[in-house]
Amino acid sequence: MPDKKRVLIVGAAGRIGTVLREGLVDRYALRGIDIQSGGGPDVAVGDVRDLASVERHFQGIDTVVNLLRMTNEPGTWEDVYHNDLPGIWNTFEAARMAGVKRVIFASSNRATEKYEREHPYSAIMAGDYEGLDPSAIPYVDATMPVRPQGPYGIVKVFGEVLGRWFAEHYGMSVLCLRFGRFTGEEKPGDVRQFSVLLSPRDLVHLVERCIEAPDDVRYGIFYGVSDNTWRIWDISEAERLIGYQPQDNMETWRQRGSP
Repeated sequence: MPDKKRVLIVGAAGRIGTVLREGLVDRYALRGIDIQSGGGPDVAVGDVRDLASVERHFQGIDTVVNLLRMTNEPGTWEDVYHNDLPGIWNTFEAARMAGVKRVIFASSNRATEKYEREHPYSAIMAGDYEGLDPSAIPYVDATMPVRPQGPYGIVKVFGEVLGRWFAEHYGMSVLCLRFGRFTGEEKPGDVRQFSVLLSPRDLVHLVERCIEAPDDVRYGIFYGVSDNTWRIWDISEAERLIGYQPQDNMETWRQRGSP
């Protein structure tokens, strides 16, 4: 049997990191790093803003999953400038220095959040579906101009652009995931989540498909959302290029009276 792929999760003690570690542990040789303690014996404490102190953790790794998030949305420029910008750069740079083949960067739907302020997306976010056909809604896709709402979204766009540069300049494979809303729950907690929620099962599947993507997928931006009836984001490229097949649809919860 071939050796398991070695995967490093940056931000492994957070909500998404914890779900991924539980969901991927049987398939991959996992290692984690987080600025906070409490992630378990396989999660080292480290601050990626200090490149020299963390670069050893990237040695011998095949794929890095970068879940770095030091600034909460919408954030301030001061926060992202001093925390997220150097952290994102150092993660890519440490991966490059260690010869990592692929980086999966956790971007966010906040990179295009301004589209949600316009019809029909604004109506869908409010749960006002009257006169709308979900099969006829034009999806927001990764080819459309970025339209972040605030500094948090802006720094995620920075990470996507930086990832493209590392991919084209150094030959690294970089896959960016514009995650929808992830709460760790299987069911929506408010009206907007009927459109944007990503279930734990679909999260694990999406990241696994990125890890297993063909080597010739050098760069990509994919929306991370379950197969929700009222989703507004296009997932066809993720389906075509990496084989993403989400299993959950938040609409099934509406029949059960949730939320």
